[in-house]
Formats: sequence, C-alpha cells, structure tokens
Amino acid sequence: MRSKQYSLEDYVTGISAGDRVMLGRAITLVESAKTEHTALAEQVLAALPKPTNTLRIAITGAPGVGKSTFIEAFGMWLIQQGEKVAVLAIDPSSAVSGGSILGDKTRMEQLSVSEHAFIRPSPAGDSLGGVARKTREAILLTEAAGYRIVLVETVGVGQSEIAARRMCDLFMLLLLPGAGDELQGIKRGIVEMADLLVVNKADGERKQLAAMAQAHYINATHLLPSNSSGWSAKVLTASALEREGFAEIWAQIMAYQQSTINNGFWFENRRNQAHYWLHETLMDGMKTAFYNHPDIQAMLPDLEEAVLSGKISPFAAARTLLEHLNFKQ
Repeated sequence: MRSKQYSLEDYVTGISAGDRVMLGRAITLVESAKTEHTALAEQVLAALPKPTNTLRIAITGAPGVGKSTFIEAFGMWLIQQGEKVAVLAIDPSSAVSGGSILGDKTRMEQLSVSEHAFIRPSPAGDSLGGVARKTREAILLTEAAGYRIVLVETVGVGQSEIAARRMCDLFMLLLLPGAGDELQGIKRGIVEMADLLVVNKADGERKQLAAMAQAHYINATHLLPSNSSGWSAKVLTASALEREGFAEIWAQIMAYQQSTINNGFWFENRRNQAHYWLHETLMDGMKTAFYNHPDIQAMLPDLEEAVLSGKISPFAAARTLLEHLNFKQ
C-alpha cells in the first residue's frame, strides 16, 4: 500500500498549526534524497512563516557527561516557564547507529510525551555536511511550527560541534565535576567556542567537586582569547538529577541574548550562518551533480583502477574528470 502524498498546502497548514505529526513528515521530506521530494521541501520551507523571536542552543559534552538527562530536565524546566521546546541532533554516525537521540528519546520519557515538546533524531547521511544541513532545515521547520526554543544536541566532541556553532545562537558545553588540568580531553577549540560552560552532575557528594571544577574553568576561560561576540564565557553548575541551576543558566542565556542584540552580533551571526549554509549547500549540490553525471560514472571506474595500480596519480585522474566537465583547476 502506497503512503499518502501530501501537498504543499497540507504541509504549510499543518506545520503552521503546530501539528507534530505533519512536522515529522516534513522533516522526513527534507531528509529524502529524491529530486521530487527536494523540490517540494524547498517550496515548504519558502512558504512557511519565519519567526524572529526564536532561540537556538547547541549543547555538547564528552560521553558520560549526562547530555540526554540534562536536555530532558532543562527542556521540562523550559516548558514549565511556558516555552515550547524542540530537540534535534547532529550525529554523523547516525547512518550506522541510528542516532544517539533514538536511544535517548526512550530515556526522555517526560519530554517525549509532552505536547509542548518535539524530539527528532538526526537523519542518516554519508557526510557530516549533509547531516548538518538537514538539521539546519529541521530547525527552520520546528520554528515555523511554534517551537521557540530549539536545543541541538551534538554527538561526541569533534566536527559536529563546529557545524552546531554555525547553526545556533548560543553554544553550551557540559562538563563533569572533578575535572583536571587536561580539560577532560576536550579540544581547546571546543572550549573557545562555548558561550556557557556548565558543570553538570553537581549533586550529592559531587557538589564540592563541581564547585572546584567551576573555579578551575573560570580560571581557564580567562586565558582564552576574546570572543567576536563581545561576550565572556560564563561557568555555572547544575544538577539535571535534582533539576537545580536551570534558573541561573536561563538568566545567563537571556543576558547573552540581550548583550549580543545590543552590540549587533546576534543579527550578524545569523546573517553569517545563512551565508555559510548557502555555500555549504552549493558545495553539496555540486558534488552530488558531479558524481551523478553519466560521463563521470562511466569514466570513474577505469580511472580509479589506474590510480590503484599506480599508472596515474590521484591528482591527474581528478584533473581528467574535472576538465571533462570544463572545470579548470
């Protein structure tokens, strides 16, 4: 039995009304690689309202820091404040693992059943760029559906964090109590991107360790170069288990938003993100068109074999293919 085909009007009407089922279908449409689906997805995105009062927060941290527990607790706290919350993920491993939130969603029992929340794992993809681009489009869809707060979870500590920085307004790094001078193995570049550092699991016997870690990170962030946003990273503690510290975190998020709106960085950042994703989408589209070209598909196997056998260099083979389509290096 073939699934029902939905029209542009079906998607726009449903999403604008906050229909979570239709929102999920629209994200599936965005994820599809079929040409006809891509065209319809672009029409849907173009026709939907584009709220300007939204807030996109990237949340990352090393494995074991308690991201899913924190996201559920913080998400529920935001809902209690009258917000609608969407949770998305950037996971380049999702093609193999199915995405971390697929597992986390079963643990986010309260958030996943709340009518004021929407949780979606990242799409499977062959490259981080493709996965991240679909996550960006999912952000636009969830915002159009009325979710003012979008929490973007990144998986691991690496390239997905850089992608998240390029699609979110604020970058939050979760840390564990009892951190040493090695910054828990987290790359300095990730710490430099953070607008908020939150020492999670600050409960029970770990409260003192959390306070010590907070002091350590405050000292460490003072050594970092100034941020282009004009904002100095803040270090806070929280307990997702006891749901403590969220009011202070939210107050700093609001302070960051107001500060960056006042100095113009907030709007400039969103413009820069749109510029980045324009060129990222162009690169992705050109790569797909190149490999799908019938001449390239006919020539590539023989050239690959020639490269593997040492008869031709990889650079010469690439130049042959590019010049065939009149691309000059």
